[in-house]
Amino acid sequence: MRKPFIAGNWKMNTDSQSSTALASGLAENLKSVTTVDVAVCPPFVYLQSVAKALGDSGIAIGAQDVYFEGNGAFTGEISCEMLKDVCCTYVLCGHSERRHVIGECDELINTKLKAALAAGIKPILCVGELLEEREAEKTDEVVTDQTKKCLAGVSAEEMANVTIAYEPVWAIGTGKTATAGQAQEVHAMIRKLLAEIYDATVAENTRIQYGGSAKPGNTAELMANPDVDGLLVGGAGLKVDDFSAMINTVA
Repeated sequence: MRKPFIAGNWKMNTDSQSSTALASGLAENLKSVTTVDVAVCPPFVYLQSVAKALGDSGIAIGAQDVYFEGNGAFTGEISCEMLKDVCCTYVLCGHSERRHVIGECDELINTKLKAALAAGIKPILCVGELLEEREAEKTDEVVTDQTKKCLAGVSAEEMANVTIAYEPVWAIGTGKTATAGQAQEVHAMIRKLLAEIYDATVAENTRIQYGGSAKPGNTAELMANPDVDGLLVGGAGLKVDDFSAMINTVA
């Protein structure tokens, strides 16, 4: 049985005061939740203060990105060891905004993902299609290609620490959400793909989140799908009441 996993991606939002207030509010609201894994991914500069505000709430800390080198002359980058030093458990790899705004390719994402695994940080691999790719009926092709390339060289044993997040790019921050049926179709396809790349055990045990305008009003419907194991939450994750409601719905 896969334990549900809900993560909030705060993106380039909050400041020092609002980030700790958000973390403190979530820690208070969710302190009794034990049946759902919860994580938040604040901006790099607030990781330490958010971790302190979360305390022993059980809510994990994740980073929004990472670099694959351990240290050196890489101005502006953050290493896995730095993330571990500030209590990060998870890291996002290949979020659509890193792909389509920053310009990251699958090969770079793969290198980052493997560096995270080697350092003992659990990657959340993001995959998903653009609107024109969905309209051209290329969703399966695009998601399959991204998944294969980003997991190249990752062993079946390492997959125990990998979460996959399916994010239809056309649904991120737009208010549009893939229907429950659309989400289930792609999640089931990804799980079948994992069985082909690895085996049935890896496919059965890997958690696959849905990301893309997930909110309190559609949480129950999305999570009712047999292959949707959690949510990667954007805007709703910035509101204590909304994010807490989503967690409690799943719990």
